[in-house]
Amino acid sequence: MKLLERAGEGACPHVSAGEDGMRLQFTKRPGLVVYVTCGDPSMAVTRDVVLDAIDAGADVIELGVPFSDPVADGPVIQRASERALVNGTTLGDVLKLAGELRRLRPEAGLIVFSYLNPILRMGLVEFCKAAKETGLDGALVTDLPVEEAGLYLAEMKKNELAPVFLAAPTSPEARLKKITQASAGFVYAVARTGITGVRAEFPPEAKELVARIRRHTKLPVAVGFGIASAEQFASVAKFADAVVVGSAVVEAIERNRGTEADAVGELVRSLVRSRAQA
Repeated sequence: MKLLERAGEGACPHVSAGEDGMRLQFTKRPGLVVYVTCGDPSMAVTRDVVLDAIDAGADVIELGVPFSDPVADGPVIQRASERALVNGTTLGDVLKLAGELRRLRPEAGLIVFSYLNPILRMGLVEFCKAAKETGLDGALVTDLPVEEAGLYLAEMKKNELAPVFLAAPTSPEARLKKITQASAGFVYAVARTGITGVRAEFPPEAKELVARIRRHTKLPVAVGFGIASAEQFASVAKFADAVVVGSAVVEAIERNRGTEADAVGELVRSLVRSRAQA
């Protein structure tokens, strides 16, 4: 059986996640999505960082699976992935961590953030079953085009998991429609073209992209790529349902060896405080 198949016209039905998918609906607005590279500098530290981020106010955690050949990650996340891979971190380790986090913080939204290769290596069917068993809410596969995601969507639906897809400023209208039809939980709006990384200025096209996405779906829209400060968070929160912060979190971990969880907790608290400004 082919691991992936091309989705024909109209073959990307909206996938409804189970009741746990409600954890991705951002009952607090604006929501905060926090990305971490699992295994950097260790799985034990990742666990503590995630717990502190949730307790500080993060609504959804993206558990990043380290990958050797990223196409969308900037230098900060690339370095984190390299360190995690040296530690031997695998997709299986990330799923095991997800199960522990679900037991400890049952209210938190948890998704796996991965490139396709680690999932194919585990097996698509096996991955979706394991993700459900560990209590994950969904997954975001960065390099899986919606047009090629037929079997992936079928397995995700079977296991009541939310497939989260990326929408870019360069996505034409027809493709945005396919992305929103295939998504569940929320849609991830990429604020800019290029790789991840902290930026001093935020691009104006992000607001336009959110408006375009909303023409096709009532799902929440989370904006990411380059958001690092409370000011940027408050600015994006004026037009988006949630804000994704990744590189700034990973950089805080990199710069604060021995106090990683405290550093991330303080960063998250500073972002959450800015909700009042939104």
